[in-house]
Amino acid sequence: MNLARLSMNAPVVAAIYEKAWRPAIFYLATGRTTAADRRYAAAALRLGGEQRVLDLACGPGNFTRFLGERLSGGGYAVGVDYSEPMLARAVVDNTGPRVGYLRGDARELPFADASFDAVACFGALYLIPDPLAATAEMVRVLAPGGRIAITTSHHADNLVGHASRFGGGLLGLRVFDEHTFPDLFAELGLVEIEQRVHRTFQYLSATRPR
Repeated sequence: MNLARLSMNAPVVAAIYEKAWRPAIFYLATGRTTAADRRYAAAALRLGGEQRVLDLACGPGNFTRFLGERLSGGGYAVGVDYSEPMLARAVVDNTGPRVGYLRGDARELPFADASFDAVACFGALYLIPDPLAATAEMVRVLAPGGRIAITTSHHADNLVGHASRFGGGLLGLRVFDEHTFPDLFAELGLVEIEQRVHRTFQYLSATRPR
């Protein structure tokens, strides 16, 4: 396990992740606040009503609870993560009437095909050992007409971009180019593919056709 994944499995990181670690690191990486990213998530997933939502690599649940609060009736949000310390923090800090958590492997999700109306993975694919397999799993469990949204690392095709890719590699972070995920989404049959780049991060959303 590399340094980046080790940190996500450390209880001390789980304890400070939501209040200090994520806001600081992600603002430097994107120029965006956590609140702005949450609003993007809800809009990109077109949340509301009795939807079934999956938050993959949910960490301490700081997005999962927010997504669950956008739902009503029988709607619910499930946060899945591999890190036991992160899930323990989620249960303590981010529970709610429409939120639940489960430990699982992103590459082999324990759900049937088309189980969710919306699927998301925010700021974690670069940590997963096989991010493309994890993305394919996200699409597998997405119902026809459902929405997927991800945020992940991005490097431009210039000297700074190549340097960030090299530096990320030293820490165990995958840094993706601008084509990897749009192309993969298209190969997996998704439509309405949208991509935005904010500094060193890319934000993507798409729809699984009916």
